Amino acid sequence: MKQTLIAIAVFLLVLVIIGCVPFSPFRDTNGVLTDDYTEMETGIHRQANGIYVVKALTRMPDVKPRMVKWWFAEYMQTTEHYKRWHPTAHAWMDWENKKPGEIIGASHLVHEYIGQEFHKLRIQFVDPAEFIEHYQESDNQIAIFVSTGLLNGPMILGSMCHVVRATAWGAEMRSIFWLGHVDRRNGNNQVPSIEGVLGNTALMRYLFISPEMATDLMIHAVEEMGYLADFLPELYLAIAPSTSPLVSEQRD
Repeated sequence: MKQTLIAIAVFLLVLVIIGCVPFSPFRDTNGVLTDDYTEMETGIHRQANGIYVVKALTRMPDVKPRMVKWWFAEYMQTTEHYKRWHPTAHAWMDWENKKPGEIIGASHLVHEYIGQEFHKLRIQFVDPAEFIEHYQESDNQIAIFVSTGLLNGPMILGSMCHVVRATAWGAEMRSIFWLGHVDRRNGNNQVPSIEGVLGNTALMRYLFISPEMATDLMIHAVEEMGYLADFLPELYLAIAPSTSPLVSEQRD
């Protein structure tokens, strides 16, 4: 009987430390590209392995999906541009490895408030194929995928995506964040490390990622994408080249 109790205690301790999915970097991407609405489009949810999934759905009247791609890949270049995106939370920005008109491979360097906490972050734009199979960009849907980590350190702490799909009245953006994917970074590459092994345990995720952090991030996403939806159509029509099909389409 005593040995049985010890075995149960050890088993429960293991579950506490490594979670139901041991050392798993599992990212639940179900529903990311669906045309239907999922059970949770705005909210927070903790997975069995301790990762927090944060979602925010933003309705964007008069916006086309490629306008959002233009904002990231071409227009947003200065701190003033970045502050317009969220006037009270965004403080500073720069780019690293940024090529005109391209976004994959670039790192967005930012200072911003999420809730009351001030963060200095490196947001690395990656190929969607690293997250999800069979993705094809189109005029009706674009997807932007990133890994997020510390600006002044080599650690990656999470990942996220913004998926924008066309609607009859404009577009909808589905923003999804996965908090707790820990890796060490060498340049833009993720490398094996002891920090990654320990950081990807359920215990560490439960200790360092609180529901308050997840909620603050959800609110931040709702706010900043709401700001973007408000000014992007007018900005695009005023700034984008007149030869752009979207500009011609909206001016006709």
